[in-house]
Amino acid sequence: MIFWIVCAVLTLAVALIMAAPLLRPKPASSDNPDIAIDRAQLDEIDRDLAREVLAPDEAERARAEVARRLIAADRAASADIGASAPSRMLPVVLTAALLAMALGLYWQFGAPGYPDLPLSARLAASAEMRENRPGQEALEAAAPAPPAVEVPDEYRAAVEQLRAIAPTRPDDLEVWRMLARHEVEMRDYAAAATAQAQIIAIRGDAAEVSDLQRLLDLQVVAAGGWVSPEAEALLRDILERAPGNIAARYYLGLLYNQTDRPDLALRFWSEIIEEGDPQNFHVANARAQASDAAFRAGVDYALPETRGPSFADMDAASELSAEEQQEMIGGMVAGLANRLATEGGSAQDWARLIRAYGVLGDTDAASTVWAEAQQVFVGSMRGMEILTNAARDAGVLQE
Repeated sequence: MIFWIVCAVLTLAVALIMAAPLLRPKPASSDNPDIAIDRAQLDEIDRDLAREVLAPDEAERARAEVARRLIAADRAASADIGASAPSRMLPVVLTAALLAMALGLYWQFGAPGYPDLPLSARLAASAEMRENRPGQEALEAAAPAPPAVEVPDEYRAAVEQLRAIAPTRPDDLEVWRMLARHEVEMRDYAAAATAQAQIIAIRGDAAEVSDLQRLLDLQVVAAGGWVSPEAEALLRDILERAPGNIAARYYLGLLYNQTDRPDLALRFWSEIIEEGDPQNFHVANARAQASDAAFRAGVDYALPETRGPSFADMDAASELSAEEQQEMIGGMVAGLANRLATEGGSAQDWARLIRAYGVLGDTDAASTVWAEAQQVFVGSMRGMEILTNAARDAGVLQE
């Protein structure tokens, strides 16, 4: 109610300020040339009478004629002032118009009926939303069905057979891996998540972070993109084992973004955006949502520029021969190496160069870059983790 009272008072104040100049009567003009001439003639008659140029009776007749013209001119001026006087309905019409425009704008761009939300209330509402959100099973049931996949009947029959065999072999790791892979092919992500959970149960303590991350991906996809309490528990387990895991950090940011805490979402996303590979699935998704989260959080955030081949470059490369593609890739790698040597770069850029040399088969260059990168990022635990993974992928890590 206070909000509407304030709006009404402000609207009336603006209307009065705008109407005041229009309601103010126009002052009578003293510059009317007819009145000025008539008054000058009266003064001239008086002077002529004093100098005895005019006879008294002639002066009286002249004075009467001038007075008649003066009265007529004064009446005309008064009529003009009355005709230009503002209408008393003007402030009413103006106020009504401003009020209608204000209500229309608020109805279009505002939030009618939305209660006042101080920061403490918003934080409490967000916490309650996270606490009471649906579980994995409920989210899977509510998620829209994925598009049907076109597969041969023989393949579909084989998958059905595998679905029947897997429960009879609860400890057969290879069977459950096959089932998880083929359930993804069939786009039954809930069943794939169940199979992946069985894989983790079979591996026990030997289960790797990559196994947990795959289960996390499947759970979120099966839930229609929502992070369930079960998925949250899983991602926090991943972060305990690997605090820098990009997938877990992305999904934790997604959870906060889905529960009205875009400020916390942006905090997690900005870290993986600035350090991660833009072509990574989770980094790309974080980049796609970061600007909206920043807007809702009231933060001025600009996405860092990505450096790499453009879509036009990739389209052009697809039309080249194998030798020409190799030459083009070599040119890109040389450009990246030159930029890192002259301008420096992030750990991800150095890791990209190490992997590129590994793909090209130039292990000597990959080893040299790996050694240089270690000197640059020796004080960064996260940077060394990124570089170590790249060196391992390129086959130059001495373990």
